[in-house]
Amino acid sequence: MPTTASRFWGNPSLPEDMEWPCYTDDDGDTLDYVFVCQINLAELAPYDTADILPHSGLLLFFAKIDHYLGHFEYESVGGSISSKDAVKVIYLPETDGLVEKELVDENDNPVSAAEMQIAFTYDFDPLRDDDTCLFAHPDHREWESWDHPYEDWLILLQVDSFSGMDFNLNFMDFGVLDFLISPRDLQIADFSGVRAIVLST
Repeated sequence: MPTTASRFWGNPSLPEDMEWPCYTDDDGDTLDYVFVCQINLAELAPYDTADILPHSGLLLFFAKIDHYLGHFEYESVGGSISSKDAVKVIYLPETDGLVEKELVDENDNPVSAAEMQIAFTYDFDPLRDDDTCLFAHPDHREWESWDHPYEDWLILLQVDSFSGMDFNLNFMDFGVLDFLISPRDLQIADFSGVRAIVLST
């Protein structure tokens, strides 16, 4: 796939001088986030008729979800709204000069699952098997609204559990991972305060 194409998994496209995003765990160790997906906003633009997101650049999603990939020793997003360091959403206004960054293990084998192309559509059927969606309705939430002070926050991206040829992603009994953003931050394209929660109904 082209370097800046919209995709799940695979390798993120970042500026050459930008390292793979990482975080510090409770033991003081530096760990890499799991790359979830990247959205080419120019590809999305024809479907964004309300001008909710910028219409150029790249939006990349990373998260602490190793636990749901079978690495149970790692801390991960849970069933309550996370702190800011549980996820990392990067907005790159320009796509020129980006390169794919690849994580490998001690044997130089790729860590990320095989890339999957993202296709956009206007239609979203809540009864279909895949609940992956931008700006999803909170159908998996069993209560009226998010906890204070996040009552009016929106689901920027919802990622469903998934079984692929080379990995299984299971969010608490086949639930979903929701990236949440405040309406104000969304309006000014500030993705630094995105939080996350895993829901299973």
